[in-house]
Amino acid sequence: MKTFIHEDFLLHNEVAKKLFHQHAKKMPIIDYHCHLDPKEIYEDKKFRNLFDAWLSGDHYKWRLMRANGVTEDYITGNKPEFDKFMKWAEVVPTLVGNPLYHWTHFELKRFFGIDTLLSPETAEDIYKEVNQKLESLTARKLIEMSHVDVICTTDDPIDSLEWHDKLNEDQNFKTTVLPAFRPDKAINIELPWFQEWIIKLGKVVGYTLSNINLLKKAITERIEFFHEKGCRLSDHALDVVSYERTTNEEIAMIYEKAMQHEDLTPREIRKYKGYLLVFLGQEYKKRDWVQQYHIGALRNLSERMLKNLGPDTGFDAINDGLIAKPLSQLMDALDATGDLPKTILYTLNPRDFEVAITLMQAFQGGGIAGKIQFGSAWWFLDTIDGMTKQIKALANNGLLSRFVGMLTDSRSFLSYPRHEYFRRLLCNIIGEQVMLGYFPEDYTLLGKMVEDISYRNAKDYFNF
Repeated sequence: MKTFIHEDFLLHNEVAKKLFHQHAKKMPIIDYHCHLDPKEIYEDKKFRNLFDAWLSGDHYKWRLMRANGVTEDYITGNKPEFDKFMKWAEVVPTLVGNPLYHWTHFELKRFFGIDTLLSPETAEDIYKEVNQKLESLTARKLIEMSHVDVICTTDDPIDSLEWHDKLNEDQNFKTTVLPAFRPDKAINIELPWFQEWIIKLGKVVGYTLSNINLLKKAITERIEFFHEKGCRLSDHALDVVSYERTTNEEIAMIYEKAMQHEDLTPREIRKYKGYLLVFLGQEYKKRDWVQQYHIGALRNLSERMLKNLGPDTGFDAINDGLIAKPLSQLMDALDATGDLPKTILYTLNPRDFEVAITLMQAFQGGGIAGKIQFGSAWWFLDTIDGMTKQIKALANNGLLSRFVGMLTDSRSFLSYPRHEYFRRLLCNIIGEQVMLGYFPEDYTLLGKMVEDISYRNAKDYFNF
């Protein structure tokens, strides 16, 4: 019987098979947005067992365990790790139709050579076999097995970047690991931890951030610090896109109110966020950075579980706020003064794909191919349907051939088969278009296109 994850998985025509096996498959990986811990990479983390490597922090899996009736003590609670894994094994047969069913078996096969379908009946044997192999498969080994060329982590502006320094000095590890600047806590002025974070930033730079000009000075210093450490990307979680014209005087008053714990109006919040995003974009442009806007998450919906477990534990959803006007105003404010940096737009609501793609084309230019990018299908959308829609939407209204391709957006060292998953799907979509007569059966043209999207476009775009 043919194994489930076989050589031609997702490749449903001869063109797709040729494009994948002769072109996409051989390309290294650039994972330009992820949430891996640089300390764990430097220390070459050794995993206790398959639970530790696979389930200990994966809220994708946690969500579906809850959906299948698994109680929280077997998810984030204090049950034994083997028992938690066995609960996951009970869930896996119910995942048919969900990409996690594919990812689960891709990861078992690519890293551990296991073709057996995971189920309650096979779980104990799989657990023992993987645990034995994990004795020699450390974090770095998993990265090397995946042929990862560059990793960009996600880092707070107050981070010391000490682990990036150590990785940079380590000549034995060939993958480049770079920081990415994530200043969400400076932007989200309405959240309760804003003032506490500003105090921490002040301690890092060595002076009190008593006014908006000193905050801007401190942020600029941290951007320059990150730049010296090799950072060339920023990332912003724009759950709601905010922009409204304002003045320096207004922002000074809004910042002062916030630092005194006074309530801000929705309009004041919009003005502050837009002002700071424009300031940050200007600083990025000076240094030829790429800024990433992750748009449209609705986070921490369960107040009860936020209180019990904290954020990023699987209680998020897709937002449905309108983005076209504020996003275009924000980008126009930067473009008007020639300060719009390279930008990647990710939209979590598939309704907004064409909105973002057509909007970004209004701000291309400057002699930079693909200056404004429409990012890969993200979070709830990195499914076959979500990725197919993203690829076809970009092809319809943009330049698919300039696309910078896939990323993991993951905290797991086992997530790299998602790049293969994406590449197989990309090749199949192109192959289908050839079979329909919409694309030419030109393997020089299409092979280069696949290789570019898989690797070279990102390498050139980020100047790696």
